Amino acid sequence: MNALLFLALLFVLVLGVGVLAALLFFIVDKTQTGDAVRRNYPVIGRFRHLFTALGEFFRQYFFAMDREEMPFNRAQRDWVYHSTKGQGNTVAFGSTRNLSIPGTPIFVNAVFPPLDDQFSVTQPMIIGPTAAIPYRAKSIFNISGMSYGAISRPAVEALSRGAAKAGIWLNTGEGGLSPFHLTGACDIVYQIGTAKYGVRDEHGNLSDDKLRAVSDHPQVKMFELKLAQGAKPGKGGILPGEKVNAEIAEIRGIPVGRDSVSPNRHLEIDSFEDLLDVIGHIRRVTGKPVGFKTVIGSSDAWEDLFTLINARGPDSAPDFITVDGGEGGTGAAPMPLIDLVGMPLREALVRMVDLRDRHGLKDRIRIIASGKLVNPGDVAWAICAGADFVTSARGFMFSLGCIQALKCNRNTCPTGITTHDPKLQRGLVVEDKYEKVANYAKSIIKEVETIAHSVGVAEPRLMRRRHVRLVQANGESIPLNKICPSYNPTTSM
Repeated sequence: MNALLFLALLFVLVLGVGVLAALLFFIVDKTQTGDAVRRNYPVIGRFRHLFTALGEFFRQYFFAMDREEMPFNRAQRDWVYHSTKGQGNTVAFGSTRNLSIPGTPIFVNAVFPPLDDQFSVTQPMIIGPTAAIPYRAKSIFNISGMSYGAISRPAVEALSRGAAKAGIWLNTGEGGLSPFHLTGACDIVYQIGTAKYGVRDEHGNLSDDKLRAVSDHPQVKMFELKLAQGAKPGKGGILPGEKVNAEIAEIRGIPVGRDSVSPNRHLEIDSFEDLLDVIGHIRRVTGKPVGFKTVIGSSDAWEDLFTLINARGPDSAPDFITVDGGEGGTGAAPMPLIDLVGMPLREALVRMVDLRDRHGLKDRIRIIASGKLVNPGDVAWAICAGADFVTSARGFMFSLGCIQALKCNRNTCPTGITTHDPKLQRGLVVEDKYEKVANYAKSIIKEVETIAHSVGVAEPRLMRRRHVRLVQANGESIPLNKICPSYNPTTSM
């Protein structure tokens, strides 16, 4: 009886607290002036905000179909998750992909493909043949720029170790070279952003001494000058102040705890002449290949660059050009830039490739494709379009366990990838994740080689635009070489 009486009193107490809380919420909602819904519908109106906040999670797990979500749907993410296990990635029954959606790539299988023992294998490619120390890049698929600061220490360590195991390169992003990039002894591409983090002097200018210090690391194989990135063309990088701890501030050379906003472009580069001058200077100082990353708004503007290269001579050319699409991602950027500015990669890539080839620089300048390429079909399409290499950032974030929570800019990432909260970072176990990073990279490369084998070529870079068809609005598919013919010097004479 005593227990029953205690439970009854506890129930009355809980009920009373609930009624009192509802009364307080009613008074607060009725008297506040900032929210019309809560003012007109006190207490009940609060559920609107709750359901709005929870909606993105419920849609992902319960309501969205496999190929409905943005920016990446469940089918895309699941392929990455399965590939990280290193146990094969086969599916049963049939494709869930709607093959009538315009733009869908369909690869052209050969009538008499090579026999199973005639495997398609990716060959290494030299980048920067005129540099003092050229780079012999082994992999067609590599890790795109993600700065330490934008992503966490365990994330960088896992990427470094995974890249080393898979034999791929890791781009530092514009945040500088941290000790954690060097953990795995992988090949590194050092990205120089507009703020020149890690290689700047006290006035924010490029420092030759710091460039040499970075290039002295044998792991640093190339330098990438970032002119723009897909998620925020015309806007500098944004690192929220809550992510700028003492360590990151020291690496970058910025104040602790304050937002770090990079200039929207390199102050000393006002023209293509300046761009080639800076690229040549960095190459002379470091002895290593130098290229740049950009987003195309109009290919017409880039015609002058290649004309200038030919006027100066091929030695003046960048060793590579990374083409990022307007659909690229980032940790923090204004929505109008993410949504509305910059040409999509599927249009931009072929235009940059054609410009390079038309000016006779195919063997001098390598093209790297970047922007929402996370599955084998994406990578194979880019190679068919003319890319020499493909890089991905968000694909490797998925391999680290990213669940697309869309909290990258809030320091509350639930998987520990884009947060500096030690409690949340604890969830990212480097010893487990670096294996998954390596497995993902190997799976992509293996399956792109499988596609190449199917279309009848000896290695992926021998795939051409004729090997892929794109679905049109009427449901029919047309070969890419009919939509965007490749430049052929023999037919243009």
